[in-house]
Amino acid sequence: MTVRQITTASLKQLKNTVIGNPSAKLALARDTAFIHSLVDCLNHPPTSGEPQSSQDDIRIVAAHCISSISYGSETALASLLRANALKAIIRALSNPQALTVTSLKSALARALRVLASAIIEVAGPTPGPIRIYSAQFRSDAKIALSYLFELDCLDVYLPLLADLSAQTSVTIAQLIGAAVRTEVHRSAVIEWFPRLERQREVKSRRGWERTGVVHVTTRHGAWVIRTLITMIQKKDIKVQEAALSALAALALDNPPVAIALARVPADGTPSPLASVLSLTKIRITDVQLAASLCVTNIIRAQASNHPGTVDPAAALTVIQVLNRILLSPSESPQNQTKACHALSLLVRDEKDLCLEVYDRGVLANVAALVKSITPLDKPSDWDIDESESRVILREAALMTIASIALFDRVIKRDLADNIQLIPLLRACLAQKSVGVRVAACQCIRALSRDAAIIRTNLTDSGAGLALYQVFKKEDEDPRVIFAALAVVCNLVNDFSPLRPVMLADGLLPRLMRLFNVEDQEIRMGALWGLKNLLCKSSLATKQMVMTHLGWTHLAELVNDVDPQIQEQALCILRNLAEDEEGIVLIFDSMGEDLVAACISAGLDSSNEPVTRETAYFLGNLSNGTREQQDIIFTHPPILDLVHSCMADGKSGIRSPLVQCVFNLLTSNPRRRQELVDAGFVSTLRHLCDWTGTDVSVSPGGLGSAGRLGGGSLGVGLGVGVGVGTGMGTARHQINSEDDKDAAEWARRVLDLMDTSVIGHML
Repeated sequence: MTVRQITTASLKQLKNTVIGNPSAKLALARDTAFIHSLVDCLNHPPTSGEPQSSQDDIRIVAAHCISSISYGSETALASLLRANALKAIIRALSNPQALTVTSLKSALARALRVLASAIIEVAGPTPGPIRIYSAQFRSDAKIALSYLFELDCLDVYLPLLADLSAQTSVTIAQLIGAAVRTEVHRSAVIEWFPRLERQREVKSRRGWERTGVVHVTTRHGAWVIRTLITMIQKKDIKVQEAALSALAALALDNPPVAIALARVPADGTPSPLASVLSLTKIRITDVQLAASLCVTNIIRAQASNHPGTVDPAAALTVIQVLNRILLSPSESPQNQTKACHALSLLVRDEKDLCLEVYDRGVLANVAALVKSITPLDKPSDWDIDESESRVILREAALMTIASIALFDRVIKRDLADNIQLIPLLRACLAQKSVGVRVAACQCIRALSRDAAIIRTNLTDSGAGLALYQVFKKEDEDPRVIFAALAVVCNLVNDFSPLRPVMLADGLLPRLMRLFNVEDQEIRMGALWGLKNLLCKSSLATKQMVMTHLGWTHLAELVNDVDPQIQEQALCILRNLAEDEEGIVLIFDSMGEDLVAACISAGLDSSNEPVTRETAYFLGNLSNGTREQQDIIFTHPPILDLVHSCMADGKSGIRSPLVQCVFNLLTSNPRRRQELVDAGFVSTLRHLCDWTGTDVSVSPGGLGSAGRLGGGSLGVGLGVGVGVGTGMGTARHQINSEDDKDAAEWARRVLDLMDTSVIGHML
């Protein structure tokens, strides 16, 4: 489709042609010359004798055309990016003349909002739906999105948030709500304040202050936040909805903003959070959804540093609102999708909220919704007559179920046994939509964190092997592979009936191919799978795994530049050393010097998880023969590093190291003099005193020196690939238990030493 002459009439005809017509949009997108001419119209000066109003009319219709073709066609959006449409719109909005014509200003603002919304869906991150884009297209979109949040661009469109025209201010608020999805962009918007105020700030500074080190302060920042709060006080529903969406985007994972919004003003007026909560109860669904999302992001960010402290009253209000929307048969799939998204954000990594949602029947309602829109027969034919909105809703609902079911065993078993979700999930693994396949994998991952479900439901139904076949596909989307890999990491544990089946069906070659891809998360997942596969494994399995991984390669991974890779490599060594046969295999295959080098590198690391895994590996080695234990004493740096980590290491590190010393002394009491000379006695006494406990352990209290088995930390169903487990509270509990455990073992070590002999040396 080529328009030879651009006039107001021809552009209006074009706009009417492409609206709701994908084939017309595609044909237009392929006309590169016209796309460039269309974009040029936004800033082309009027020709001689042409009135300004006529040129403004062309600009208005051109802006409408750009809005029309921005969505719905990857080709059209790519053409607009190549024509620098975003920069052209910003330039047009920066023209003072454009700001005097309300209709032109509104059209340009709308074009900016629509184009930016389309760009963020490609550039990401996006809550859904998951789509497939070429790497080059995504790169171009990220560059354009970065430009949108540069200071010069913000100076053009953010002032319009306070524009006298409600249509324009609403559009800019919608832009913020749609496009702000990263911490960098969020900070750029929050810290921005008008140029005139910045200039006054510069003039008020003393001469010796350098411009480059002056930062935006709270006194001048948050202009956008204050303006949005003013907007939600208005009675215009469209204004309220747009402002709520923008506030939600700015409060997401942003504790300072969330705390400020929840704070009650000094004059006693309701807090912004209270005002937003009141808007969840009005009868307009769009406003209810925007307010629910805003409340969710505020209360979750407010409690981000203290898991388990989410405002229960506010959370309950949101749950009730979202549940009504999910239950209503008259609600559109788009609104139910938004409700699923908000509910998933609310309960994410919060076990108590997951249980609250489950107890109130919300999970059952979401599951019923998925069942009502998911046929189990002929899944390959789903996409023929199915609307996109229904596919997107299925994806969102499954993601919500995965979030709710992640932690509690009762919830998982209800989904598997009573709600009988697994046959539906197996069917969803075969759907064409990438997002639905990812969501189905996420649900199976949540269920696979229960050993009983792996042994029964997932194995008997065939869903486990069906997922494994998806995981094996070489041409599968990387996001599906990553989600399936998280499940495989749980299915390879020792209690899984599927472990030998997958091993016989090419599991190890597949994991090694994935470890060689560029995606760092997938590489980490592959190592995680190897780690879990080695936990409580036979010698034959250990040898098979290391034949594929390679001992030299494993040693190289211990010294990788990425601490996460180092951590997983050391955990692999730890699991290999969980029994005597494994310890012998390590020394025979690596040699004493290489083993010592790995231990020294791990203990000397500044990364706490790396040091912790090294401590457990060393603890397992201490269960070996005297000759194998001697590695600690014949390589001087190791003993000094053990002492240093016991004295200065954090919780999770001290206890395995003290147990290691206990095993060494139990095996050979003569080693006590070397420990005394290295300063261990005072450190051990300090561990007892440091915890404030005076532990008296009976001979049978802790049993004999136990093995620090491979699955005791970081292995098994409790942790999977990419799972957010809300470790804040759990870590505090682990610290307390570790401190107590370290004190008890320290007392036992001291009891092994002859204090009457070494007392005069202290």
